[in-house]
Amino acid sequence: MKDPGIVRNRLKVQATVNNAKRFLEVQKEFGSFDNYIWGFVRGRPIINKRKTLKNIPAITRESDALSKDLIKRGFKFVGSTVIYAHMQACGLVNDHLIHCHRFKETRLLR
Repeated sequence: MKDPGIVRNRLKVQATVNNAKRFLEVQKEFGSFDNYIWGFVRGRPIINKRKTLKNIPAITRESDALSKDLIKRGFKFVGSTVIYAHMQACGLVNDHLIHCHRFKETRLLR
């Protein structure tokens, strides 16, 4: 809690420990966390064709569903906005803009 280089919010530190325990429970139930999370996009990345950054939403029905399920399983600090960012970072959602130099390349990842 005294290290300024890390998160020092007691609730977030406790949530990290809690979420690690819940993660292991999900792994055990589904064989892997990967199996669990990809189920929310039917095993295939959602490839969007956004023209501008303002067209990228903060949440989607998939992130809402995953967030609600994680909360039901006891996870903390997993709101829909955070989960949508996680889905983007992990490749479950491709929100590269159509004019981005990486759009065509990332679209082929399935």
